[in-house]
Amino acid sequence: MPKQYLTVNEVARILGVSPLTVRNWDQKGRLKAYRNPMNNYRLYKISDVEDLLQGIEGSKSKVTKDKKPAEIAQAVEAVKEAQAEQIIETVKAPTEEKTEFKKLQIDAE
Repeated sequence: MPKQYLTVNEVARILGVSPLTVRNWDQKGRLKAYRNPMNNYRLYKISDVEDLLQGIEGSKSKVTKDKKPAEIAQAVEAVKEAQAEQIIETVKAPTEEKTEFKKLQIDAE
């Protein structure tokens, strides 16, 4: 099942801003945050991030009078790649930690 939400750090990395900027956008209503019921962390829908990105690109094109749909498509693709990377990291991380833990146990004995 594809990931539907991104964390503050993931959104910041994709958009090229700091996590504090993402939180400020949340407070100002530019990006709606949903809360994880287990830990109350902010989560953002991928579609909301895409809409914000298109809005940012749209405002830039109004100033320069030059629309850049290729850049928007590239950023959307980056969101999808980040989503795939997160799934891969989630699957790999527990295995790597277990291997490291086993090595520590062997070294300790």
